[in-house]
Amino acid sequence: MNGEKEPRRQHPELQLARGDGEVGAATLATIDRSCSRKGHVHNGVVPLGGAFHWWSGVDPPRLRTRLRKRTMATEQEELVGFLSHPSPQIAKAAVDIVRGLTGSDDGLQSLANYANILLPSLARLLSGNKEVSEPAAEALVNLSQNSDLAAKMIEMGMIKTAMDVLYKPESSFNRLLVMLLVNLTQLDAGIASLLQSADEKMQGLYIMKLVRSFCRSPSETGEDPFEHVGSILVNISKQQAGRKLLLDPKRGLLKQILRQFDSTSSLRRKGVSGTIRNCCFEAESQLQNLLLISEFLWPALLLPVAGNKVYNEQDTSKMPLELGCALSIEREPVDDPEIRIQALEAIYMISLQEAGRRAFWSVNGPRIVQVGYEDEDNPRVMEAYEQLGSLLVNSSGTEELPTETSK
Repeated sequence: MNGEKEPRRQHPELQLARGDGEVGAATLATIDRSCSRKGHVHNGVVPLGGAFHWWSGVDPPRLRTRLRKRTMATEQEELVGFLSHPSPQIAKAAVDIVRGLTGSDDGLQSLANYANILLPSLARLLSGNKEVSEPAAEALVNLSQNSDLAAKMIEMGMIKTAMDVLYKPESSFNRLLVMLLVNLTQLDAGIASLLQSADEKMQGLYIMKLVRSFCRSPSETGEDPFEHVGSILVNISKQQAGRKLLLDPKRGLLKQILRQFDSTSSLRRKGVSGTIRNCCFEAESQLQNLLLISEFLWPALLLPVAGNKVYNEQDTSKMPLELGCALSIEREPVDDPEIRIQALEAIYMISLQEAGRRAFWSVNGPRIVQVGYEDEDNPRVMEAYEQLGSLLVNSSGTEELPTETSK
């Protein structure tokens, strides 16, 4: 399609707290001390009166020497093995160390060598108590920055695991699980897995659950564990299968999503605008489905690009009530230029269709973008206005662009 830009995935990979990039003798000592308190055997070492001895009878000085001689690979292999230890204290100590390692590039890369053991172990810990499940989730979020590791996670069914844990009543780290899904849906395989494309009967169920959670109001405490769902929606709408799912009028998902366009969360608003923009790539074949929700679509697209002026009655009388009322009073400007660009690109793709242009004219859209352009000072956003304006001028036919200025 002439003038189109490719749908894009949103958000660089999310990363949590950074930590040390090496596992040293202190790491193993931490785990060993956990053993001594509970009397557990650790790698051939048994606690005797608070000191550690090899089964062969090596005394403590020789033990320390042997620990120093261990290679980094040996230490990390042991560390990963401790994630599956039956002792909760040892597993807790191990997962905390792994979480710290994933916070640095060097640590993350070194752990990647043990992915076949590491990833299933962390996945199992997600179903444990909060002391181990939360650091395991943080580690997985960090590890999923690496596309190779993310691909392994997807292959082993991490998306199903994350969704199962996410919707357990006792789940207490939903924000982390959603962030993990954001990173995994950077990959096409992750999108297909979340869409459940391989299971015709279950297809779309995960997305319906996430949209429902996304559209709930944040808690009174100010926590918003599902705000990153907006980024997931942008990612899945990168693929045609995702766009068709969101545009399916029987499911009504896009209509629900659009209601979040005026959220106080900038992350939510950006997710909504990016999702709409990507869905508008289907305007040629699904324009009717887009216009079925025009009551929500046009405010979401036009209010961000309407400028800062209060519109006069002459202008608002030609608009639907939901637009006219919003533009006849003072309002908060949309400061994020990316949201304004996405809105203008979405309008452009709708306006490439004759029926889309008629719908745009019917809500006095050209007048709104004209006023918005007068207030705009960002060069990239101005370019998007001009691209849309050029299309409208060249295809206006008997219609004329407005020339008056709002007061």
